[in-house]
Amino acid sequence: MGDVKLVGTWVSPYTYRIKWALKLKGIAFDYIEEDLCNKSALLLQYNPIHKKVPVFFHGGKPICESIVIIEYIEEIWPHNPLLPTDPYERAMLRFWIKYAEDKGPSMWMVGEGQHKAEQDSLEMLKLIEEKALGDKKFFGGDNINMLDIVLGLGHWLGGEKLLEAHTLHRLHVWLKNFKQVPVIKEDLPDLDAMLAYLRRQREMSPATH
Repeated sequence: MGDVKLVGTWVSPYTYRIKWALKLKGIAFDYIEEDLCNKSALLLQYNPIHKKVPVFFHGGKPICESIVIIEYIEEIWPHNPLLPTDPYERAMLRFWIKYAEDKGPSMWMVGEGQHKAEQDSLEMLKLIEEKALGDKKFFGGDNINMLDIVLGLGHWLGGEKLLEAHTLHRLHVWLKNFKQVPVIKEDLPDLDAMLAYLRRQREMSPATH
């Protein structure tokens, strides 16, 4: 299928989405760590629009944006599918992915005194828990699918502390199960180290957005 490379950074949940998708499918790839405080010529050349990670290369051709990349991976390597084969189920999965992506930014403000953001996040997560997860182990049933991968960013938002057992019991259990899947467990950043790193970056670059 040609050379497969991934440019990312160890603190980015969007980088891990691609790592997990590739590993779940058993696709070998080369990983290139990017320093976002000193962006490389490679990143600036191949993602000149957003200048962000991840950037995925297949056969020398670059692709950007994590959701777009996973869709591409699914089309090129359809084994161990991350999307349902049934067209309706596939459409509904894409609906919930778009919902999570559209509403997700409010979760980054949880714990920062943003009451409305917390309320919006709780409402979003309750809907996903009730309508998308239900009583399943994973959003894909017995196996991880693309929505599981997308919502894996819960780890970056405090993990089980965000998905409190008394308010979001099924999502709380889901995240624990998700993090125990070998491919996920072996490739999760340490939460304390990651948060400490991000705090240092904020202190060093207070005007950076």
